Amino acid sequence: MEVYASDLQLCTDIRRNLESCILGKEREIELVLIALLAGGHLLLEDVPGTGKTQLVKALARSIGGDFRRIQCNPDLLPTDITGLTIYHPREEQFIFRPGPIMSHLVLADEINRATTKTQSALLEAMEERSITVDGETYSLPSPFILIATQNPIEFEGTYLLPEAQMDRFMMRLSLGYPGEAEERRMVLKQESGHPSDLLGRVAEIGDIVKLQELAEKVHVDEAVGEYLVRLVRSTREHEGVQLGASPRAAVALMRAAKARALIEKREYVIPDDVKQLAVHVLSHRLLLKPAARLGGTRAETVIEDVISRTKVPVRLER
Repeated sequence: MEVYASDLQLCTDIRRNLESCILGKEREIELVLIALLAGGHLLLEDVPGTGKTQLVKALARSIGGDFRRIQCNPDLLPTDITGLTIYHPREEQFIFRPGPIMSHLVLADEINRATTKTQSALLEAMEERSITVDGETYSLPSPFILIATQNPIEFEGTYLLPEAQMDRFMMRLSLGYPGEAEERRMVLKQESGHPSDLLGRVAEIGDIVKLQELAEKVHVDEAVGEYLVRLVRSTREHEGVQLGASPRAAVALMRAAKARALIEKREYVIPDDVKQLAVHVLSHRLLLKPAARLGGTRAETVIEDVISRTKVPVRLER
């Protein structure tokens, strides 16, 4: 695999651009960048006002391409997302009017305020990179990445996302509240508007496609692949888990690990890539047993337990 310094510099430029307006969230920004290079969808879960929407807008400004925002609410219909076919009297034929989903980067804001029927309209787009309207299938732009934000499910007016949809998000992460120093800097920087409004473009959408292709070519040693599969399978055998991670989760974890290796300027995946991403890729896919939930067990704790129990390969062939 041939990687040029200019390719890796793009990753650095995008990261710095995001860090200039989303303060104190270097780790979370790295995860967003990993999802971008791996071509995976991302779920940002947190309380309102922590910068979820601003992070996505900053990313869109940084990479170019088509960007659309869907503000989810109980009145939102599936056709408001996918588009619809209407009859054009002058042309005397039906014409497809595309919805906001026909974009490179789509923000589904507060996705769990939409009804389950509307949420399900995103399933085909997330998995097949296409939509079907009135029997006709339309391909989505390449690359296509959906980033959804959601409030904690305890909030009024929210709906649980279906398990099938949760499984289609490559990663879930939370931004959390900033530290005191970062929050003070953030407030002072917004005297004349949000810094994300002033961001310039540092990459083109074609650059992102190239980086995704490079990430796909990152080598995964057989020992690392076996380690990854053991981690995923162990979630299905854990005593506190009713439904473990799916084979789709194993593929997502491998793709994310490849993207992390590329960002770290490596042409191969190491076990630490897998360990660092496992919680974010696997935890939202688990369904815990009622007794475990009542006992205060969290999915993240289960993944950390599985990691600690699984033997790490020590010798890799490169």
